[in-house]
Amino acid sequence: MKIFLVVIVSLSILLLSGCSKNASDINKEQNNSLESAKGSNPADNINSSKNKAPEFTLAGPSGKTVSLSDFKGKVVIVDFWATWCPPCRKGIPDLIDLQTEFGNKLAVIGISVDTDTKDQVASFAQNFNINYTVLFANPDVVNAYGNIESIPTSFIIDKNGNIVNQHVGLTPKEIYISEIKKLLD
Repeated sequence: MKIFLVVIVSLSILLLSGCSKNASDINKEQNNSLESAKGSNPADNINSSKNKAPEFTLAGPSGKTVSLSDFKGKVVIVDFWATWCPPCRKGIPDLIDLQTEFGNKLAVIGISVDTDTKDQVASFAQNFNINYTVLFANPDVVNAYGNIESIPTSFIIDKNGNIVNQHVGLTPKEIYISEIKKLLD
């Protein structure tokens, strides 16, 4: 019974805290090394002037490229995730609901840091009925957003392209709703 409780508590902590994957591991797997982040707060490492969200152009599973600037004028959630990450998987239905609820006022962009399982992302997105944009991370975007070290990590971006908040770990849908509504007022 004690072992069962320890396992349950451990799994709960993992689900609520996020999946750790050192950014340098992501970069090595993608055969590209980047200088590691300096400082302990990932938000301090974002390469931007003031709070401007770093621009990116990334490919999705179909090969089509998408840029952050394509969503100018909308509130954007940029969510770094992976198929193998339990908290990421748990948060996907909330992101789907948010995209449905806010429609064309919101753009959810899921940036997959999958490397070994990259070929599974398209079928994963289809099986989960993901209704938002899914793209593949590269070392440059990982670096630009502060060397993502834990997933899920999400950034809330206002209609002017400024990062207004960052969440590391599984984030309750109610928090996203509150932030989105404030930005849409």
